[in-house]
Amino acid sequence: MLHKKWRTQLPLHLMLIPGLIAIIIFSYIPMLGIVIAFQNFIPAKGIFGSQWVGLDNFRYMLDLPDFYRILWNTVFIASMKIVVGLIVPVSIAILLNEIRKEAYRRLIQTMIYLPYFLSWVILSGILIDILSPSTGIVNRFLEWIGTDPVFFLGDNRWFPYTLVVSNEWKEFGFSTIVYLAAIVGINPALYEAAIVDGASRWKQIWHITLPGMRPIIVLMATLSIGSVLNAGFDQVFNLYSPIVYESGDIIDTFVYRVGMIEAQYGLATAIGVLKSFVSLLLISVSYYMAYRFANYRIF
Repeated sequence: MLHKKWRTQLPLHLMLIPGLIAIIIFSYIPMLGIVIAFQNFIPAKGIFGSQWVGLDNFRYMLDLPDFYRILWNTVFIASMKIVVGLIVPVSIAILLNEIRKEAYRRLIQTMIYLPYFLSWVILSGILIDILSPSTGIVNRFLEWIGTDPVFFLGDNRWFPYTLVVSNEWKEFGFSTIVYLAAIVGINPALYEAAIVDGASRWKQIWHITLPGMRPIIVLMATLSIGSVLNAGFDQVFNLYSPIVYESGDIIDTFVYRVGMIEAQYGLATAIGVLKSFVSLLLISVSYYMAYRFANYRIF
């Protein structure tokens, strides 16, 4: 019996081999480069020839005057994205569920889902045009209603919120589908009983739809904890400039500049190692909370 089962499952296990090889080559072998965080790394000398400096790169990192500001920017922007990324899709999913004409609902769902397929390289060009303080359509509208133009991508007061809003514009269509699936899974008999009892649409949403969505909302919220230090490198890198480093510079963009532009490879690696370690802890906590409060398990 065991032999027959093994012969049946063997092809499925063999299908995993290409994926495992790719993971080993691109994910595990590069981890050997962590040693650079403890060296004064010089590319010409390589890993084995560079001077070992121990924890000096980490001490220097913590002594940088901009490090804590960058850490705060990362946590602040990522936290806002997480909160908005829960509220907006849940609200839109409920509103879409209330549309009775299927054609309209599918049309709207398709329209809000389209930006998800566009890269930040394309979207950044669109945003730079529409948010331009002189020719952008947004500021033209603000001038029309009598408000002064706003330099959304060049003002430290506005830039973090511009990141959050533009990120949600791109991503909420995908998240909405997840919550719509949760609504579809609610027993229709509950709504029928509520209608018989005279419950309004608002009371049906409050007492049936939202409680029915609660498990997936809790799950998505807890899993997002692991992304607190990931504020979105692609988006920030394509939208920011030196004028908004004060409010928009995050850990990933700082690592890029330190490592790729300033060639301080040891320092850049040290910052990346610290971020990865903290992210590992946060992801572990998030999966424990997902299991604890939403009964979600990977294995």
